[in-house]
Amino acid sequence: MNEDSSKTPDILEHGAPVDGRPQTSEERLYMQLNVFALAKNGSAGQASVASDHIVATLREAGLESAVYLDVNDPTGVGVLFLAEDPDTFVTDVRHLLTGSPFDALERREHMTMLGRTYSMGYEPDLRESLISRPRRTVLNPDWPWAIWYPLRRNGAFARLEHKEQRQILMEHAHIGRAYGRADFAHDIRLACYGLDEADNDFVIGLLGKALYPLSRVVQDMRKTQQTALYIDSLGPFFVGKKTWSSDP
Repeated sequence: MNEDSSKTPDILEHGAPVDGRPQTSEERLYMQLNVFALAKNGSAGQASVASDHIVATLREAGLESAVYLDVNDPTGVGVLFLAEDPDTFVTDVRHLLTGSPFDALERREHMTMLGRTYSMGYEPDLRESLISRPRRTVLNPDWPWAIWYPLRRNGAFARLEHKEQRQILMEHAHIGRAYGRADFAHDIRLACYGLDEADNDFVIGLLGKALYPLSRVVQDMRKTQQTALYIDSLGPFFVGKKTWSSDP
């Protein structure tokens, strides 16, 4: 056994050093999007009642969550759950989704997205980046519009040198920051390695005051090296407007 293979893997999140001391964390925020539709013969009125029932149920449950009306399905609803402990998804969330009103809805399994926040290694405030900012972004009542989608990079990107990877990612990041500074679009980046049945790498959330800038940032990202050369798949896309969320 060589020296490297005998070492315990470092699975901590790392940020920028603070006063010369390493900044590490075991905390992460998990998010899961579940998408539902009424039965095929459901009406818009029934969809409205179902949406109201979902909100009432989530209020009572006290789970951190948000409810979206599906733009592409007149009876569709998206429910996003947030939790630092992944056990929440196989206890409280599982119990909730197998009871009323969800048990009367059609769950669109292929639209389910699960991911975790992660660090890049240079965050000045690690907890802010991993927990506080993503939570505020998703639950912010001033940013009701959202586009959520998974993506998978191809193997060629993984074989690039780290320096070259960073240069490619920075091109992407510059666009995102410009949209964020203008309050056009704010992003959520979640890793989903091994958490996604379709073997995706990331779940991306774009959130903002209006829908058009979110669509436009996706359009602008298509021109980057990462998207044009190193992405194998994008989507499916869930597009919705938030009708309710728990307190930030």
